[in-house]
Amino acid sequence: MNKNIFKSIGAVVAGLVAIIALSTGVDFLLGALGVFPSLTDMTTPHAPWMLAIALVYRSIIAVFGGYIITRLAPQNPIRHVYVVMAIVFILSVVGVVAGWNLGNQWYSISLAITGPLFILLGGKLYR
Repeated sequence: MNKNIFKSIGAVVAGLVAIIALSTGVDFLLGALGVFPSLTDMTTPHAPWMLAIALVYRSIIAVFGGYIITRLAPQNPIRHVYVVMAIVFILSVVGVVAGWNLGNQWYSISLAITGPLFILLGGKLYR
C-alpha cells in the first residue's frame, strides 16, 4: 500500500480530531467556568448569546482544522479538505435532525452551513 494513503488518512483524521476535540474541550471549559451550563445539565436551556459565542469559537476552530488538514496532506490538500467538509456536513445534518425538537434550530442549521465553509477557509489560508 502506498505511504501517501496513510498520510492522507492521517491528515483527514487529524483534522477531524482537532475540530471535535477542541470544540468539545472549549465546551467543557466554559461549562466548568460557569459561563455555560454544564454539558451534563440538559435541563438548562442555552440562551441565544451563549449559542452565538459557541458559533464564533467553533468557526475559529473549524478554520484551524482546515489549516491542519492542508498542512498534513501529502498531495492535493484541498481534496482532503473537501472530504472533511463532507463528513462534517453529514454529521451536522444528523445533529440538526436529531435536535430539531430541542429548540434553537438556527444554531444547528448555522453550524451545518458555516462549519464546512470555515474548514475550507482554513484550507485556503494554508495555500
